[in-house]
Amino acid sequence: MKDIFDEIASLKREKNAVILAHYYQEPDIQDVADFVGDSLELSKKAAATGARIIVFAGVHFMAETAKILNPAKKVLLPDLKAGCSLADSCPPAPFALFKAKYPGAVVISYINCSAEIKALSDYICTSSNAEKIVRSISPDKTIIFAPDKNLGAYLVKKTGRPMALWQGSCIVHETFSEKKIVQLKTRYPDALVIAHPECEEPILKLADHIGSTSSLLKFTQQNPARQFIVVTEAGIIHQMKKASPGKEFFAGPPDDGAETAACGCNECPHMKRNTLEKLRDCLRDETPEIVLGEPLRIKALVPIERMLALS
Repeated sequence: MKDIFDEIASLKREKNAVILAHYYQEPDIQDVADFVGDSLELSKKAAATGARIIVFAGVHFMAETAKILNPAKKVLLPDLKAGCSLADSCPPAPFALFKAKYPGAVVISYINCSAEIKALSDYICTSSNAEKIVRSISPDKTIIFAPDKNLGAYLVKKTGRPMALWQGSCIVHETFSEKKIVQLKTRYPDALVIAHPECEEPILKLADHIGSTSSLLKFTQQNPARQFIVVTEAGIIHQMKKASPGKEFFAGPPDDGAETAACGCNECPHMKRNTLEKLRDCLRDETPEIVLGEPLRIKALVPIERMLALS
């Protein structure tokens, strides 16, 4: 039987395909990908690729974003059921009613949302560029921020800019236990706590560094500390270990009564729906494919292009 890594490499060449993988994917998928990154980095790669086929090893909104940016390319997602709890927390119809309460407001939506929410937005942001985009909006404008209430609250505190926040959240970033992180810090007093701004405020107060997934990775490479408590989806630890093999990384413990994260509560169940076998099969069969209607795609493209111009 041909090795699956060889099969994928052969199919990529045969079909002129590129594999984009998020940091939260399983290690094998990260290792077989052409590019691994966070949402902003992968958006840029999707916009620039010359490949005929884009295989997006991530979740549905990420593959949708790639399709919005590449209408003429075939965009594949290994498992169409790989959704996102944060995107699901912001349905288009209720959000349109929420938006109508603030006539003239500027809508900034986190990239973790559906194409329909993007189409209702003025700007898209990622955790890498959200602060810059918020600061770029005229102070006389009301800002609506969706869908993540925790990232929104963090930005309000960071920028001093009041915003109307949609009350969405990520199931992974809301599961971390403040008590257990303190216990882990007691056990490893030299370890630095690094956290994603999707976490709740009590967790962020414990952090030595707050940032996007790429920012957390970069921090572990540049900081001389030898131990880190990583409070985001545990998939990023694979890249951290590769970049800094002499350092130790501890996954932030979830609030599940366990001493470790063995329950997998700090892993995104949607991200982990993708497997190496599903990736190979979707490349071979060129399905499942992301399909978007052109009117929706064009509306959703405008705020994404504004984000890329500011990034």
